[in-house]
Amino acid sequence: MSKKTKLCLAGAGLIGRRHVEVMQQSMIDAVIESVVDPSEQGRQFALEIKAKWYPTLTDMFKVSQPDGVIIATPNQVHIENGLDCVAAQCPMLIEKPIATDCSEARLLVDAAKAAHTPILVGHHRRHNHLIKQAFDMINNGDIGKVTSVHANCWFYKPDEYFAPKWRREAGAGPILVNTIHDIDLLRYLCGDVQSVQAMSSNNVRGFDTEDSAVVLLKFASGALGTMSVSDTVKSPWSWEMTSAENPDFSSTNQSCYMIGGTKGSLSVPDLSLWKHEGEGHWKSPISATSFAKTNVDPLVTQLRHFIDVIHSNATPLVSGEEGLKSLKVVEAIKHSATTGQTVFLENG
Repeated sequence: MSKKTKLCLAGAGLIGRRHVEVMQQSMIDAVIESVVDPSEQGRQFALEIKAKWYPTLTDMFKVSQPDGVIIATPNQVHIENGLDCVAAQCPMLIEKPIATDCSEARLLVDAAKAAHTPILVGHHRRHNHLIKQAFDMINNGDIGKVTSVHANCWFYKPDEYFAPKWRREAGAGPILVNTIHDIDLLRYLCGDVQSVQAMSSNNVRGFDTEDSAVVLLKFASGALGTMSVSDTVKSPWSWEMTSAENPDFSSTNQSCYMIGGTKGSLSVPDLSLWKHEGEGHWKSPISATSFAKTNVDPLVTQLRHFIDVIHSNATPLVSGEEGLKSLKVVEAIKHSATTGQTVFLENG
């Protein structure tokens, strides 16, 4: 029998508990041997899953050396937690965003590189088989040269979601908490982003962070994109409602991304490929081909990948550098929304 990979969970909130649930239900050859969370709820959760409890990673590392750490703490302390792991040379799966600030993220990425400590950033959607299929279709030239992209991210968060104070403060908000996932997928499917122009509003809730935003994107390839995000809209057009990857959300038959090219267009995640007959044009008949979809919980796939990364059997699909690139786009969006200016990103 193989030896189980020993993991520490830092942060016993919603996403941290989801990681544990996934591990318990999927026969992954790993065990959460410790929980780091200073709250009483965190201590109680450690008792529930029969794990050791520590208030901080520093306390944990003084007496234990897990094979890897899952960092699922509030965004604002990701860097502190990540640097603790680097100091212990312990591989980490750090939830997105890698940080709330690009300069801090760069500090962590460089420190991890110098210490030869792997970082896997939790952009779990890249591990979704639907995205892998879409990636292959685009890169095989099925829609030709990509020219236009649209992403819709509309959902409604209930009042109780905002009970934790950090979700109402700068460093939270749908751009950083949610849209960073969509930005990461658009980068993965369509290439690096060259510039952004954005507007945001907190008109509904009035918190210190936005509740709605619109974004114009220019990709290094020359393709142009639009994105609309709001956590105050009741709609079926978001990744959560269309991908069926998380059982906590009801599933619709809609899509949230449209990727258009010179030979056809692809809607994601329903994987409908639209083409005219022959070499057709806008007056020619057009029809869709729907492709069979493989649905496996991407958190399961990501966790298995993390274990492979821990044991040097794989390199991170979403490295610290990749997480930083997506964060740079989000930071540019927030800066543009504040200043009203177009923001250009270095190196696309």
